Amino acid sequence: MKKIITIMAFLLLSYSLNAQKVGSTSMQFLSVIPSARAAGMGNAYVAIVHGVEGVFWNPAGVALTEGHEFSMTYNNWLFDTYQYALAYSTLLGDIGSIGFQFQYNDYGSFEEAIVGGSNIFPGQEYPYLTGRVFKPYSYVVGLSYAKKLSDRFSTGLSIKYGHESLYDKKSLSITDVDGSILDAKTSANVIIFDFGIHYNTGFKSIQMGASVQNFGPDIKYAKDKSSVPMLFHVGIAADFIGPNSLFVEEQNNRLGLAFDIFQTNDYDQQQHIGIEYEFNNIVTFRAGYKFNYDLEGLTFGFGIKQKLGLLKILLDYSYGVLDAEVGSFGNIHRISIGVGIL
Repeated sequence: MKKIITIMAFLLLSYSLNAQKVGSTSMQFLSVIPSARAAGMGNAYVAIVHGVEGVFWNPAGVALTEGHEFSMTYNNWLFDTYQYALAYSTLLGDIGSIGFQFQYNDYGSFEEAIVGGSNIFPGQEYPYLTGRVFKPYSYVVGLSYAKKLSDRFSTGLSIKYGHESLYDKKSLSITDVDGSILDAKTSANVIIFDFGIHYNTGFKSIQMGASVQNFGPDIKYAKDKSSVPMLFHVGIAADFIGPNSLFVEEQNNRLGLAFDIFQTNDYDQQQHIGIEYEFNNIVTFRAGYKFNYDLEGLTFGFGIKQKLGLLKILLDYSYGVLDAEVGSFGNIHRISIGVGIL
């Protein structure tokens, strides 16, 4: 276990030293990860994710699936962008656990504008609207496998197929800076991998987790290639109040704290912190904060869970507060529904 943590720490340091410039990666939708519970805790989630939502955050969490688990998330994102996500996981006994995910991103409708043909200023070219409308979109399909290697340590792997379409035609002819004509693709596909570990320390409720997401090749639209957003999370979590907690033993109430270090290949290191209070094993209140973000910061959320025989139902909501410069376009709302069959 010490060797694995050392490797993860080395990767984190390497990411910090080799981070690319902001905006240098493509397929940015791969950075928007579903789950209202995680969002309510400021994305401090890699160490505490269990079961079906592990397919999105840390595939090692899929190993902790109980029976069959389903999850659905709706995300009202920035500038009329919407994300829809479905996931399923199940335990296969000694073989391990498997999970499936599907994410779809709707960017809304755009009016087409092109350069050239202006009659207002002869001899000069200005953009004008053509009257046509196009709808960009993207999606991800993924399969995860995870297994408990011991009663404390789990690991998992995901393979994902991502597709992004920027226009309703397969290609466009564009003029390069040197005057040459390029045939530019308007869509791209990529196969990427996630890897994660989860470790229950055995001391009270302290848990640790780490994941590397979106590891794969560069993609190309026109002339130059660019990488996809590779994400690295490492985190720790513990309960201060609750069963087997650090300070106060309480069976019907729980207060937990989680902290993640987050590094991408196109930005400086960021940190996430989240707190979660669960009352009577039914109602949960959450808050979190994201450090070193340009637009995001404070988050809130709540959840309700109920058991009906062998059926477990969860409803989660989160609200993300944006910087005042973009807050007028609407803040971020997520809703997740989970169903477990024990």
